[in-house]
Amino acid sequence: MGFKSTGAICRPVALAGYSSVRGAGPATGRYALLLFACILLVACGKPPSLLEQVKKQNELVVLTRNSPTTYYEGPDGPTGLEYELVMGFADYLGVELRLVVPPNFNDILPLVVRGDAHLAAAGLSVTDRRMETIRFGPVYQEITPQLVYRSGSVRPKSLADLDGQLEVVAGSSHAERLQELRREYPDLAWQESDQESETLLTLVWQQLIEYTIADSNELAISRRFYPELKPAFPISEPRSLAWAFARNNDDSLVREAEKYFAAIREEGQLNQLIERYYGHIREFDYVGTRRYQAHILQRLPEYRAMFQSAAESVGMDWRLLAAIGYQESHWNPDAVSPTGVRGIMMLTLAAAKDLDISNRLDPGESIHGGAEYLSRMLKRLPDHIPEPDRTWLALAAYNVGLGHLQDARVLTQKRGGDADKWVDVKKTLPLLSEKKWFQQTRYGYARGREPVRYVENIRSYYDILVWYTEKDETTSEPPKPLLLDSLAL
Repeated sequence: MGFKSTGAICRPVALAGYSSVRGAGPATGRYALLLFACILLVACGKPPSLLEQVKKQNELVVLTRNSPTTYYEGPDGPTGLEYELVMGFADYLGVELRLVVPPNFNDILPLVVRGDAHLAAAGLSVTDRRMETIRFGPVYQEITPQLVYRSGSVRPKSLADLDGQLEVVAGSSHAERLQELRREYPDLAWQESDQESETLLTLVWQQLIEYTIADSNELAISRRFYPELKPAFPISEPRSLAWAFARNNDDSLVREAEKYFAAIREEGQLNQLIERYYGHIREFDYVGTRRYQAHILQRLPEYRAMFQSAAESVGMDWRLLAAIGYQESHWNPDAVSPTGVRGIMMLTLAAAKDLDISNRLDPGESIHGGAEYLSRMLKRLPDHIPEPDRTWLALAAYNVGLGHLQDARVLTQKRGGDADKWVDVKKTLPLLSEKKWFQQTRYGYARGREPVRYVENIRSYYDILVWYTEKDETTSEPPKPLLLDSLAL
């Protein structure tokens, strides 16, 4: 249920057939009360602004889409950059959030224009054509639209080189851009699809179509699952992403969105959210990703029950524990480092004694020891540090030691950063190898770049493993790695 503002009354409008997600509680009776309030205000000669309507209705209705870059159901419930941003905006306004997911991306902007929702937060690029009918809010991210193909085929250098089917999301800025480019490439042809960009990327990987166009952030996420996807070239200059509002004389809600974004920029929350979703995927390693996918199929099954049992004993996600084990040893129970750490979880001799582990090379003992060790790191961090930063900081402590992590947190604070946020602490950790900085610390020198790489790798391994296991649960077979014999397994 959305509504339009006619200037005189507030008319409820049904969004039949669309899925929606509420922040909390039913809205029964709200629209009748809102209509009555609107009539009273009109009688007094002052129609309510859209912002006033939202607050009286106690509900912010937002159009979005299911996508890794916008909104999706994660292991711990609803998540995604757009979801986090609009949930924050609803909290800022003091109202509940209701997300509406139309069947097709192509439906989103017409519904905004019609007034069936307060705004759209769906990874929307700001374009001249869209600005003719839509008012955009503040820019929160920059992306680059790229032509995507599959490795193993000839990389096109321009749109004139395309040799196969190009398919893009219907109603997207990519389709709009191709219309513009047809002036330069008169023979350019493409198909528009009601499928999401993520699905079209999968079709390219499956070699069911030759090309698609995806934003750089979408491709960065998908390449971890489909490593053969490659960018050929950008189809335009970088573009801005922003929320979409109806273009009318009432800009009260847009102005409030501007205040909200100004606040989260100044407080560093926007950077922290972008770091949360994209900070660990900026660098892509094809060989490493393919090897990991091969090991998920070939090595993990032998140890999966051990990871599940150990994780259950300390109350954590077994896939996180497995990701740590892979970063430590590639799930090799006989792994030994030059410094003497050994086993799947690469425990030091001192840590093993403290954890009462008698045989570090025993997979079950090592995995349970690693789970307990990480649990201790989590418990020793200050209680006020929230997730997911708490886990990422604990992972850094697992690698470099709690003392060095605390040194980095103190330095972070001295440098004006937030010692409770991974996005700030990870910038400081490398300074522990520089004399100017480690002389100011309690525990001295440390190879501070290592825990940064360590945490970012584990975050990516975890995401991939979540994707694989969710594929299993829906009985859809995950893609098997190609050319396994060519990789050092």
